[in-house]
Amino acid sequence: MIEVEVHQQLRAFLREQGEPYWPHHLTMARLVARALRLGRSALIQAGAPSGYHGRYRLSYLMPLLIWQEPAVLVVSEAVQQRLLMVEIPRLRQWIVTEKPIQTGDRWLGSEFRGLLLTTPQAWLSDRLRHEGRFPSEVLTVIDGVDDLEEWTRSLLTVTLRPQDWDVLMQQYPEQADFIRDKRVQLTRSVFQHPVNPYDRYLLESSEQAVLQDLYEVVPLVTSEEGSSIAFNNLLLQPWQKFGQQLLQQDQLFWIEVARQQGQFSLHSAPAEVATMMQSVWERQPVVLIGGALDMETEAPTFRQRLGLTDLTCVKFSPDRQHELIQLYLPDGLPMPNTPQFQPVVLQEVRALLNATNTANQGLTVLLVGDVPLKGQMGSILAAELGSRVQVEKTCLDENGILVTGWDFWRQHQAVLPAPNLLIIATLPLPSLEDPLVAGRVAHYKRARQDWFRLYLLPEALSELQRAIAPVRESQGVVALLDNRVNHRTYGQQVLVAMSPLARINYVDASLFAHFEGLSTID
Repeated sequence: MIEVEVHQQLRAFLREQGEPYWPHHLTMARLVARALRLGRSALIQAGAPSGYHGRYRLSYLMPLLIWQEPAVLVVSEAVQQRLLMVEIPRLRQWIVTEKPIQTGDRWLGSEFRGLLLTTPQAWLSDRLRHEGRFPSEVLTVIDGVDDLEEWTRSLLTVTLRPQDWDVLMQQYPEQADFIRDKRVQLTRSVFQHPVNPYDRYLLESSEQAVLQDLYEVVPLVTSEEGSSIAFNNLLLQPWQKFGQQLLQQDQLFWIEVARQQGQFSLHSAPAEVATMMQSVWERQPVVLIGGALDMETEAPTFRQRLGLTDLTCVKFSPDRQHELIQLYLPDGLPMPNTPQFQPVVLQEVRALLNATNTANQGLTVLLVGDVPLKGQMGSILAAELGSRVQVEKTCLDENGILVTGWDFWRQHQAVLPAPNLLIIATLPLPSLEDPLVAGRVAHYKRARQDWFRLYLLPEALSELQRAIAPVRESQGVVALLDNRVNHRTYGQQVLVAMSPLARINYVDASLFAHFEGLSTID
């Protein structure tokens, strides 16, 4: 069986090549090989970061190259380049396979029996829009599914940009004055919204009414019978798609504002993607691979949000010996939503930075989700410590201090050195002040579902696990300054998500040198 051959070949390869340690290579390789042989879908939580250097990738590449039948591998362009230039050439030399490997946004014909590498955007677009570029029944491996829901929602988002209004007036010159009036109405309403850090706002009912008035006069979407009109004019397709979504339930509509330019864009996206994704999973067997997707092995929350039903689920845990972190979690700090929080947290940050200065440690990362607080702390620390402190920059000193938000850290942590100290000001719970978060919470409330347990908490735990992954490589220190972990019922789930860890209760230079006096959580 292919499982036996894959196990033997990969074990010999790992021994010969001296690959970086990851304890689950052989188990994961057998799981993927079994999925290929049986054509059965699987969901694998690797417990390791799914970024550019994902250590587990050898575990699915070996069976994909040994398997004699065709397969599709869905990965980002950056990962494709690494696979094609590094991992795949080494494996092909080892197993001497002639299996053809191609990249592209479509299948290469019925005679192709090789491995096709494609991007998530190309594959999802084909599956959701029924474009017919990829065959059904061919097993598909999707790597990095931590971002699958975001990829899907982004693909399904419809945007009306400022220039689309000009196009509309050009296409309907007899209605130009009416269209211009509606644009002025919207502009006046949009710029009356109070400023927020996100520069975006949910579309209010009065603003939706302005758009509905527009669609009633300009024949873009519906005929008298209410059926969709097919347009050959590509310039009008954004208007057609946006109007179609205005007629649908459970859609999020929001405005993004460029205040300096005096312009705005309109966006629409589904509040949930599970309904549309259910049919995608029925068309071919899939192996979904991510880092940390759910707290439970069966991943019920992740599967519910992606419309996944019948598949094998496996969850690997980080190795205690090689991936343990030290966690400093002080008690007694003010809660994040109080005015006392910033000065006290700044004092804690200074103490931690003094410890790293004494120990002459490497990179320190300060993660601050709140946008105004991030800027304030960056300015204060830069005034005290000089150019060592950089706010969301990748050019850093050897002992630099990076002040960053969660998005920047997620996007760049693969190319930055692993920090010896990661300071987290607050848990990455999505903020209800963000209109898009508020809109999704409203969707859960309308469905009478637990929006905190099904949305906010899973998002936070997944983001947290991804953020601390590089610290596991250095077995460094994570300082979590959010006192809610100590005093809220979900605090234990946070600690479990960060395990394996060793709790520490002091801050000095020895913190980075030994584990004396530690209490541990498995």
